[in-house]
Amino acid sequence: MGARRAVRAGGLQIGGGAPVSVQSMTNTKTADVEATVAQIAALAAAGCQLVRLAVPDRAAALALPEIRRRSPVPLAADIHYDHRLALLAVEAGMDKIRLNPGNIGGPAQVQRVADACLRAGVPIRIGVNGGSLEKHILEKYGRPTPQALVESALLHVALLHAAGFFDIVLSIKCSCAAEMVAANRLLAQQTDHPIHLGVTEAGTPASGVVKSAVGIGSLLLDGIGDTIRVSLTADPLEELPAARRILQACGLLPEAPELISCPTCGRTGIDLIPLAQRVEAALATRRLPIRVAVMGCVVNGPGEAREADVGIAGGQGKGVLFLRGEVVRTMEEDQLFDALMQEIDRLQALYDREGLKGIRPGSNTSTMENR
Repeated sequence: MGARRAVRAGGLQIGGGAPVSVQSMTNTKTADVEATVAQIAALAAAGCQLVRLAVPDRAAALALPEIRRRSPVPLAADIHYDHRLALLAVEAGMDKIRLNPGNIGGPAQVQRVADACLRAGVPIRIGVNGGSLEKHILEKYGRPTPQALVESALLHVALLHAAGFFDIVLSIKCSCAAEMVAANRLLAQQTDHPIHLGVTEAGTPASGVVKSAVGIGSLLLDGIGDTIRVSLTADPLEELPAARRILQACGLLPEAPELISCPTCGRTGIDLIPLAQRVEAALATRRLPIRVAVMGCVVNGPGEAREADVGIAGGQGKGVLFLRGEVVRTMEEDQLFDALMQEIDRLQALYDREGLKGIRPGSNTSTMENR
């Protein structure tokens, strides 16, 4: 897929070849400024790049100016049915509006919102869900098929185009990952507007992360998708690690360290699971493009993780530190974590000072970015 049009939500570029960005949504009452600001700050600290807020009524809309003033990241206002709330959100300085032009009134209301967003430089995200299709489209297709979802999205696009507005992000979501993938593949063939990806109503983390990884990841590997949200029935903060891992698995976080660890077996000679979890937590906020291995078998571990930049492997109370498959130190099991982190700190200092050449002499940027 070629590069899509670019829009800007505050300082965040969406589309136009920009990196895929991560979104989430608050679950506080938006009219409660303190609670909402606190949750936005927590989401931003966890890596969220744009936060969406429900704006169901005037009280929520009137809270937006203060929330926007105190937010460290761009904000999107989620509007349904009432175009006046969209106008208040634009006046409040919101960076993006999420609405469906077909359900906020007639052409005059669409034009008013489009004109306000155009003057303020605020993009509009059109959000089509399987559960909210227009009656005539449902009658035509019988159910929310991928074709029905795309037809609905393009109908809303046409309304904004007719109003002279083109800074649009498109989103087609449903609770079935396979149909969400099919719909977005169809959509990507028929428009060059940026696309937001997500599986809606995905469920609790146990199932929702898997469904989101299948749906979002499949499309990202196709080159489709400019911004994502992992929607979970959970604290919104749980969405961010899942989104990060999906991006990393798709090769779209070149500066994030990658942890590889063996699944354990009868040869495992150390308490591997908590050790791997401890290493994973220590890597979570690093910007360092390396592979880190945590292996449970001294005999086979270093060889099996030969492509890792650094790793540890243990067995029978002992362990080794290895670099790219070569053992460099032997130590007691309780020293493994500290030895690994010392080596990672050394690589971090080299990377911060010299870039990729510091951690992989003779390497080039494309080698790491395409791994």
